[in-house]
Amino acid sequence: MGVKQKRARYKEEFRREILDAARELFINEGYEKFSLRRLAEKIEYSPTTLYLYFKDKDDLLFAICEEVAEQFLDNLDRVGTLQTDPLEALRQALLYLMEFGLENPNQYKVFFFTNPMVYGTQEEFMERDSMARNSYFAFRKIVQDCIEAGRLREMDTEVLTQVLAVAAHGLIAMTLFNRSFPWADRQVLAHTLVDGLLRGYAP
Repeated sequence: MGVKQKRARYKEEFRREILDAARELFINEGYEKFSLRRLAEKIEYSPTTLYLYFKDKDDLLFAICEEVAEQFLDNLDRVGTLQTDPLEALRQALLYLMEFGLENPNQYKVFFFTNPMVYGTQEEFMERDSMARNSYFAFRKIVQDCIEAGRLREMDTEVLTQVLAVAAHGLIAMTLFNRSFPWADRQVLAHTLVDGLLRGYAP
C-alpha cells in the first residue's frame, strides 16, 4: 500500500471514529449540549483537528444522517432490483424500514429526533440533493408503481407515501421509547401492520 493510500485510509478511519463518537454524544447529551469541543475531549483530539473534517455540529449531524439515509436508499434500490411485483417491493421496503429502526435504535434516534431542521426548511429539503431526499423519492416511486400497476387504489401519491411511512415510524418510535409496555413480538407487529396497510389501500 502506497503512502497516498495509507493517508486516505487513515483519514477515512479517523472520520469513522469521529462519526461514531458523535452519534453516541448526540444520543447521550442531546443536540443543544453537543459541541465539537466536547467531542474532541471524548476522542482525545484537538478541536482544530475536527474542524478539518467538519465545519460545525450541524455539518457533523448532517453527515451522520446521510449515512443512515444512504443505507435505506441502497436497500430500496436492492428491493427494486430483486422484486418484479411492485406491491411486494413496497412490502419489503416497509418491513426493512421498521427492521432497521428497531435493530439500530441509536442511528434511528439521531436521524429522526436530534434536530428536525438538519435538512433545512421543507423547501430546502426538496431542492437540495441529499441521500435523505433521494431515499424519499425512491420510496415514493415504489408507491407510485403500485398505484400505476393497479395494486393500490388511485389516490394522491404524496399522501399515501407519507401515510405509509408515518405508520411504520409510529411502530418504531412507540416500541423504542415505551419499553415498559408489554409489546408483542416486534416482527409480528411489523408484518401485521404492513399487511393491514396494504389491504386497507387495495383497489
